[in-house]
Amino acid sequence: MRRTVRQQTRTGTRNAIGSRVGRRTRLGCLGAVLAATAGLVTLPPTAATAAVAADAAVACDTADAARGRPATASSVEHAGTPASAAFDGDAGTRWSSQFSDPQWVQVDLGSVKDLCRIDLTWETAHARDFTFQTSTDGQSWTTLRTVTGGTGGQVSYDVAGSGRHLRVHGTARATQWGYSLWDVAVHTTTDGTGPIEGGGDLGPNVIVMDPSTPGIQQRFDEVFARQESDQFGSGRYQFLLKPGTYNGINAQLGFYTSVSGLGLNPDDTQINGDITVDAGWFNGNATQNFWRSAENLALTPVNGTDRWAVAQAAPFRRMHVKGGLNLAPNGYGWASGGYIADSKIDGTVGPYSQQQWYTRDSSVGGWTNGVWNHTFTGVEGAPATNFDTGPYTTMDTTPISREKPFLYLDGGEYKVRVPAKRTNARGVSWPANAGGTSLPLDRFYVVRPGATATTINAALAQGLHLLFTPGVYHLDRTIQVNRADTVVLGLGLATLVPDNGIDALHVADVDGVRLAGFLIDAGPVRSDTLLRVGEPGSSADHAANPTTVQDVFIRIGGAGPGLATDSMVINSDDVLIDHTWIWRADHGAGVGWETNRADYGLRVNGDDVLATGLFVEHFNKYDVYWSGERGRTVFFQNEKAYDAPNAAAITHDGIVGYAAYKVADTVTTHEAWALGSYSNYTSDPSIVQHHGFQVPVRPGVRMNHLMVISLGGMGQYAHVINDTGAPTSGTGTIPSKVTRFP
Repeated sequence: MRRTVRQQTRTGTRNAIGSRVGRRTRLGCLGAVLAATAGLVTLPPTAATAAVAADAAVACDTADAARGRPATASSVEHAGTPASAAFDGDAGTRWSSQFSDPQWVQVDLGSVKDLCRIDLTWETAHARDFTFQTSTDGQSWTTLRTVTGGTGGQVSYDVAGSGRHLRVHGTARATQWGYSLWDVAVHTTTDGTGPIEGGGDLGPNVIVMDPSTPGIQQRFDEVFARQESDQFGSGRYQFLLKPGTYNGINAQLGFYTSVSGLGLNPDDTQINGDITVDAGWFNGNATQNFWRSAENLALTPVNGTDRWAVAQAAPFRRMHVKGGLNLAPNGYGWASGGYIADSKIDGTVGPYSQQQWYTRDSSVGGWTNGVWNHTFTGVEGAPATNFDTGPYTTMDTTPISREKPFLYLDGGEYKVRVPAKRTNARGVSWPANAGGTSLPLDRFYVVRPGATATTINAALAQGLHLLFTPGVYHLDRTIQVNRADTVVLGLGLATLVPDNGIDALHVADVDGVRLAGFLIDAGPVRSDTLLRVGEPGSSADHAANPTTVQDVFIRIGGAGPGLATDSMVINSDDVLIDHTWIWRADHGAGVGWETNRADYGLRVNGDDVLATGLFVEHFNKYDVYWSGERGRTVFFQNEKAYDAPNAAAITHDGIVGYAAYKVADTVTTHEAWALGSYSNYTSDPSIVQHHGFQVPVRPGVRMNHLMVISLGGMGQYAHVINDTGAPTSGTGTIPSKVTRFP
């Protein structure tokens, strides 16, 4: 941001959720149950496996590395027996092929792995002769083991080899039917340390308090003194306040500091005092107050109004302010935020100098003003839309929303609450907290500084969720989230740094993964993609249970040189992006047109993706490139790259400047509301960007409430969208607007 101013089957039928109602008797029923629970019980090893396990350095993991991974097959008997059913861990679903030889089913493990055992659970229609094959690229295959005279049922085979792709290749059937597998479990070698335990201590940088804790104010003050101006440092802190009433507290929050209540509802933790963000450290300029948060608390401000003068990446969630909320710094200096969700502010919100703001599913007693782009969806008490003459875009409800997972205490036990999806929501989700689930902490691998990516991936493969405690985590391999409904939750802006050019985090094309509350910081060797949700070509329907990306922030440069081609790529359908700041740094260390080069901020390839609260800035090419169908965005804030050396460096296809938000020419349906793009071409103020937004002109592509702004005359826009909209001019920061396009 400016620092100055996404049939009936042959063996039976299925009910509505896909479980088997009736099926032909099959062999090995007990074996199938054991295979389905291989991650929970340890089966007696075969002689070969025991020999491997005897080596203290290597063991065969009980976790199933194939569960939930993408699968394909040479054929299927019908739609009810897909390839994926052989790898879903469900003993009541199966893959079956057409009635001919040969046939195969294969799985993508996500990365090259060392394989040690494969468990098969056949239906009566099994293979007599088959091979196991591996591949690193899904194209060239190597035989891992050959089996002849197979007996079917539940059987295990020791193997030795590696590959990313594993194929079961049937060459001769044992029956007149095809090949039919209830389950295929793939086991990989581990370091022999045994199962990873969930739960445990949250580490020294998680500060847990109750009202009787001595020196509460002193602890807040000590952390603030370290973090107030430490914008690119390594300190990370999380304050957790147990339910109760806290009197006389002023919790000032600096960089990488979060404060949260541990009640199930905000009103369980009452602060008679303030949680304050101000800008004294930066001479009253709040445009760099990034990376901090307040969640799940009730405040009664000392003077009636709390101050929350923040910029990007500073969410205010599940908060109850029993008074007013001031979003400007002391002295009403520059401010550039921000985001509120699932919160009640009983009094008036005063944005004053805040340039833009997005508020979702909340309640306010009033809203006094706004500078350029203030957007509300599902907010009781929000001002009426006045975009033609003012800053407001207001929608009665939010199309789809789901609140961020949060840590709380159930009696004396830590749990993570995973809220339910809401459609057309209005107002806060609490105290009813309808739907949703609660997960005990022992189902989470509590990740502490020093943990390796190998251990993190082993915990995920074992079936654990992840809770990152505050810290900076250097990764030597990509974190692979392959299991549906996995929660990855960060405390205190836990930060992932991919080393040696790897990607930081991949999510498989599965239902309901929740990513929340962490920062990905690009490393000095170029990564292809920092965060990827779904493999290329993903097409599964996740509408009932979408993956959500919430308060996940990406940074390229600032803390040092960082490089990436793509920052966040959404390949899965139905993903919900709820508040993100994707930032190619414009200040700090390692900043330069090539030094922290990152071509794309957000690329959306999946269909039916919804973004609410989208902040993306300063990329070398497109900040947002949307090629999925039926995409929707509510609120977008952008600045073009300050350091473009000249117009030639950003000229493409005869156009000067890459659009901040481009909808691909192939897209037929897309909608967006409340989009703003600003120019601040400090390296060459003479640049005239052709437009802020570029979309195909089709009836199904509808863009609403668009603006472009020249910040102090540092570059200009010739148009708002495509070739439509008046140019900006001069040194004034006056928006040029288009209310609807086309």
